[in-house]
Amino acid sequence: MKYHILLILMIILPLQAFAQKDARAREVLDGMSAEYSKSAGTTIVFDGTLKGTIALKGDKFVLDCGGIKSWFDGETLWSYVEDNEEVNVSSPTAEEIQAINPYAMIGMYKNGFNYTYAGTKNINGMRCEEVILTPEKKQDIKKISIAVDSKKHPVYVRLENSQGDTQEFKVKEYKTQNLTDTFFRFNPKDYPNAEIIDLR
Repeated sequence: MKYHILLILMIILPLQAFAQKDARAREVLDGMSAEYSKSAGTTIVFDGTLKGTIALKGDKFVLDCGGIKSWFDGETLWSYVEDNEEVNVSSPTAEEIQAINPYAMIGMYKNGFNYTYAGTKNINGMRCEEVILTPEKKQDIKKISIAVDSKKHPVYVRLENSQGDTQEFKVKEYKTQNLTDTFFRFNPKDYPNAEIIDLR
């Protein structure tokens, strides 16, 4: 599950996580990052290999995917498992957040990845620009393809791992909205039957 969520991360992020020498690719990534950063909140609906929604603001997020809903307020992570009505509460490390947090990549694209501009392609009737990212050092992710529309929003992400498996994500809806900080905290009143397990 963590691997799949890591893939989701790549979608949502303005992918500030990557760096290289291709000026046009850098321009596309910088534009996507700037568009994201100026928002007081972003909500994305996606499908493809996995389906779900994610709401984002700064380093905070709420991710609802695969029967698990997670809230992260910048310090505490609440993960609600629908099947057994259980909420795990933790204070995750940076590495743990990177495995589940769509924001973990922000601010890192100057280190760790190369990127190249792959030209334009038509996705759902929209002209998009595509950027290909590859890691500088061997890791589980082998290649990431990102298509960005004219509004500087990511609309399609394809990931390939070192075993040759691929995951595809299509952004169905991308909207900006004003999200309060309390939105990113679990409210036990909304889940009165949930068992809360504090792992801190």
